[in-house]
Amino acid sequence: MSKIIRIGTRDSELALWQAKTVQQQLEHLGYKTKLVPVKSTGDIVLDKPLYDLGITGIFTRTLDIAMLNHDIDIAVHSLKDVPTVLPKGITQVAVLKRGNVNDTLVFKTNEEFLGAKHAVIATGSLRRRAQWLNRYPTHTVEDLRGNVNSRLQKLKKNTHWDAAIFAAAGIGRIGIRPEQSINLNWMVPAPAQGAIMITALAEDEFVRSACAELNHEETEICTTIEREFLNKLEGGCTAPIGALAQIKNDEVSFKGVLLSVDGSKKIEVSRVEKLGKHKDLASFCANYIIERGGKRLMDSIKQSNKTVNLYSTKSLSEEQRVLLHEKVVVESSDFIKISLNRIHPQVIKNEIQNVIITSKNAVEALLNNFSVTELQFKNIYCVGRRTKRLVENRIGAVKHAEKNAKKLAEYLVEFIDGTEVTYFCSDLRLDDLPNILEQNHIKVNEVEAYQTKYDGAKVDDTVEGVMFYSPSTVESYVKKNPKEIIAFCIGETTAKEAQKHFSDVRIAKVPTVESVIELVNEHYI
Repeated sequence: MSKIIRIGTRDSELALWQAKTVQQQLEHLGYKTKLVPVKSTGDIVLDKPLYDLGITGIFTRTLDIAMLNHDIDIAVHSLKDVPTVLPKGITQVAVLKRGNVNDTLVFKTNEEFLGAKHAVIATGSLRRRAQWLNRYPTHTVEDLRGNVNSRLQKLKKNTHWDAAIFAAAGIGRIGIRPEQSINLNWMVPAPAQGAIMITALAEDEFVRSACAELNHEETEICTTIEREFLNKLEGGCTAPIGALAQIKNDEVSFKGVLLSVDGSKKIEVSRVEKLGKHKDLASFCANYIIERGGKRLMDSIKQSNKTVNLYSTKSLSEEQRVLLHEKVVVESSDFIKISLNRIHPQVIKNEIQNVIITSKNAVEALLNNFSVTELQFKNIYCVGRRTKRLVENRIGAVKHAEKNAKKLAEYLVEFIDGTEVTYFCSDLRLDDLPNILEQNHIKVNEVEAYQTKYDGAKVDDTVEGVMFYSPSTVESYVKKNPKEIIAFCIGETTAKEAQKHFSDVRIAKVPTVESVIELVNEHYI
């Protein structure tokens, strides 16, 4: 038990509570542990090879990447936030005994409004919204975003809200459940609500064995059924779906529900099976709903949308979406696709004195072709702090890094050791760096490490602002969208390309997705 198990967690109060619970249980069993809070900004610039591994999660993507980069050994999640299909190489190793599964209504003064014709309820959940409107069709449901603490504060400050809905487990675990609250026993919870899940790399037998001792079999059975039901029903679409499985007297009882977004339509299913004969329970219940109008309802949910006024040229996580102003209706997709090239072994046969790496994609390409021991570079120069961090974690020390390629070229002109560099780049790249070096008699050996392919979509005419994260995303966008828009750019290099096409170009204060979101919010305040 000499290995220290690094426990990855988001840094919210609830996430830390859950991680510390896992830590205490592991240490009680004699294992050494260390908490590693991972900020959500860690997944701002995602490399396509990681997307190809299937990283699509709400609230989980940052920790998935940290695990695949071997920065953490296990990740602790609220199981309801975890995608039903995990990334390749990552596996579920334990589910802790489940807490309160219910949704909770927190109200301002008393419950009298429940009998009133008109009332205003706040929630950011489609499932809760739909079930509330199904039960109280004359009420109004308004959007409420943020972590548990900030949502409670918003409820207190908003004078026209009567109540808001929370997960009972979330507000209970960190001890902030108000006295003015009741459990909504009639509301079918989200699949796996109230359960804490641990993931690890499938190849890490020590960690898998350690965490297996924490697994609560009954909770695992129930949450697996609920998540299978969700997986078979949702078809890649976010929809108001509830599911709850419970075990009592050697029987598994299940209740599932699918609703329209406005709550006007509801399809329910209930079924009981003997424990041990429950294997097909989720499939049976999902098919039952699909055959009774569920498919048509799901199709209508996919087609229904609000007027979109913002587009992101990189897929946004739900965690990032909730940071946007309430006036923003956003769609997002990846306008750039990356394909790693085969790099000829002759390129690195002899030790290279000077290497330039300007993106994390180039790092992935090198590691896809060679082992770390083969990558014998004397001086490595980088663009961007994330690229620098990845190089130092995976390949070796970085001699110098700058925030953009032009500044790196200017630095090399003055301080380079020698007169030749090897530049691992894309087939699409800016000319500043090689041009500046060659003009100053520094030979540039370009190695095409990966290909950047445009995959832009035609956006709605209602879109008035677009978020850009690289010059390539701008180029990809304008191929199908000539319309004038507000360009919200992650940095100066991206803005320089955007200025060729748009008159209103705005630049984030720091090169992060969150900073671009702040830029967007400033426009809508």
